[in-house]
Amino acid sequence: MEPAADPSAVVGGVGSGPPLPPGRVASWRAEFREEGAVGALIAFLSTIVVFGLIIWFVVHSETWPQVRDQFLNRQDFVDSFPDVLSGFWLDLKMFVVAQAVILVFALVVAVIRNLRGPAFFPLRFLAVLYIDLFRGIPLLLVILLLGFGVPALQLDGVPTDPRFWGVTALVLSYSAYTAEVYRAGIDSVHESQRSAARALGLTQWQALRFAVLPQAVRNVIPALLNGLVSLQKDVALVSVLGIREAVREAQIYTSRTFNYTSYMAATVLFLLASVPIARFADWYTARDRRRRSQSIA
Repeated sequence: MEPAADPSAVVGGVGSGPPLPPGRVASWRAEFREEGAVGALIAFLSTIVVFGLIIWFVVHSETWPQVRDQFLNRQDFVDSFPDVLSGFWLDLKMFVVAQAVILVFALVVAVIRNLRGPAFFPLRFLAVLYIDLFRGIPLLLVILLLGFGVPALQLDGVPTDPRFWGVTALVLSYSAYTAEVYRAGIDSVHESQRSAARALGLTQWQALRFAVLPQAVRNVIPALLNGLVSLQKDVALVSVLGIREAVREAQIYTSRTFNYTSYMAATVLFLLASVPIARFADWYTARDRRRRSQSIA
C-alpha cells in the first residue's frame, strides 16, 4: 500500500512537486484568510457606494419633495398606522388559517393522486382535474368568483362572509400548487422503500403513511416554506372583496387624504412579516442542502 500523500504538497489541486515547508503552508493559509477579509470589505464598500449613489440621485431629483410628501410623510404615516396595523392583524389571522388548511388539504390531494390500482382511477382523475383547474386560474379571479359570485346566489346555509370566501379562494388556489410539491416529494422516495414496506406485510395505505410520506414531506420542506412566504403576501389580494385588512385600510386613508403614505405603512408591516420568513426559508434550505451532501459523502 502506498503512503498517503502529504496534504501540504497539494497546491491548487495539483499533488506533484516537493512538499511545502510548514512555515510556507501557514503563510498560504493566512493569505487566504486575508483575501477573504479583503473580499468582504470590498463587497461592503461597493454596496455602500451603489446604494449611496441611488439615494443621492433620488433625493437630488426635481420631483423628490413631491414624492416625499406623497409617500413618506411622517404625520400621515403616524395617523394611518393604527388602522393599517389593525387590518394587518386580520391579514395574519387569515394567513395562519389558510396555511394550516392548505398543508392538510394539499397532502390529501397528493395522496389521492398517488393511489395505485384501477379502482382509484376516478379519484385520481378528480385530483388531477382539481390541480389543473386551480393552477390555471389566476388567484385574483378565484377570489372574485367566489367572493362575489357565490354569495350572490343566496343559497340557504351558504356563508356570505367575504372573509370566509377570501380564505377559501386562497386555500383552493394554493393547495393545487402545494399538492404538486407533495407529489414531487412522494416521487423522490425510491420505489424500494414502498416495496420493502409491502414485503413486511403493510398494506398500500400503510406503506404510504409510514414509509413514504414521512420521507416525502421532509424532502419538500424547503419548497413548502417558499410557498408560505408567497401566501403571506397574497393574503392582501382579499382586499378586493372589501375586507378591511391592511391594504384596504391604507386605500381608505388614501381616498380620504389623497396621500399614499398609508401604503408605505402597509408595506413596512408586510416586510416585517415576510423578510424573517424568507430568511428562515433560505437558512433551512441551506442546512438541508448541507445535510444531504454530508449524507451522500
